[in-house]
Amino acid sequence: MAEERLGSWFGFGFCGFGQALGSSRGRQVHSPERLRVQDAGADVTSVSASWSYTAFVSRAGRVQLSGSAGGAADGCRDAWASETLLVVLRDGRGPGPGAELQAWAPGSALRGEPLWAQTVVPEAKREEGTGGETRAGPLPLLPCARAYVSPRPPFYRPLAPELRARRLELGTEHALLLDEAGQVYSWGGGRHGQLGHGTLEAELEPRLLEALQGLPMAEVAAGGWHSVCVSATALNEDGSEVKGPARAEDGAPDPFIAVQPFPALLDLPLGSDAVKASCGSRHTAVVTRTGELYTWGWGKYGQLGHKDTTSWDRPCRVEYFVDRQLQVMAVRCGPWNTYVYAVDKEKS
Repeated sequence: MAEERLGSWFGFGFCGFGQALGSSRGRQVHSPERLRVQDAGADVTSVSASWSYTAFVSRAGRVQLSGSAGGAADGCRDAWASETLLVVLRDGRGPGPGAELQAWAPGSALRGEPLWAQTVVPEAKREEGTGGETRAGPLPLLPCARAYVSPRPPFYRPLAPELRARRLELGTEHALLLDEAGQVYSWGGGRHGQLGHGTLEAELEPRLLEALQGLPMAEVAAGGWHSVCVSATALNEDGSEVKGPARAEDGAPDPFIAVQPFPALLDLPLGSDAVKASCGSRHTAVVTRTGELYTWGWGKYGQLGHKDTTSWDRPCRVEYFVDRQLQVMAVRCGPWNTYVYAVDKEKS
């Protein structure tokens, strides 16, 4: 078995509150910068970004907040950040495999008692297949894969039993669910076409995305105004997207908005295959099979990583990682910023 290569997290985009570890307030970062972790031994394994703060979880189980909210706590498995709620999945207080789901006010610094707490346990072993436990995705989907957590009441929301969720993503007004068969369900607000059902109407309950039936998906991402689904062979996008051929008075691109209520196939340059995706408020980032990063959409705060604030209506490769022989392994978008995990490329 190949030895795991340790890498680094990088951040770029809006950093007005000092959201990136080791950064100062009031900044816009137009090109990727390596995060400066205070604890030299800390190995950040996951990132969840809200607008004004970011939650970082280390391999040792420590969650650290940076930005408008601060604080840290140990014994954490996962964290999910929003402006109204910080949700942390922590090791259970009692015996057994269960974990405790805790909801905190972001300004609490993780001190005192959480707003509410609930014990959650993994789903029981299944009768069919290998009999292993469900490999549910990260928060906001819970380990039981039968419920998710919302930033607005009710915070704990069960899913219908027939929805065997593998991953769940929350946008600003809508939600996407990827099931075990690779089918996608969407619900919530649809005024930007982000649900992909061909209308701008809202859906109160999860509705199967019929336009993608017969094409199993491997990844989903939900943004402020749009959604992205990744299959083994194709990239599909729906919702409002930023276009940029017009010019403003200062000569800079003046983006305008186009609505795409049906999923549209999107090809990456050079025949690259997308394997991972993440959405910000109005920008998108994808990782290719070869470890390259492509970004597009709204770029006002440098969240696209192209050394400027230009908005792009097509995927553009982030050359920073190519120039430094870095292979991108993961990407996490905040509303106005982007975080990337990259390792040194293996020498041939």
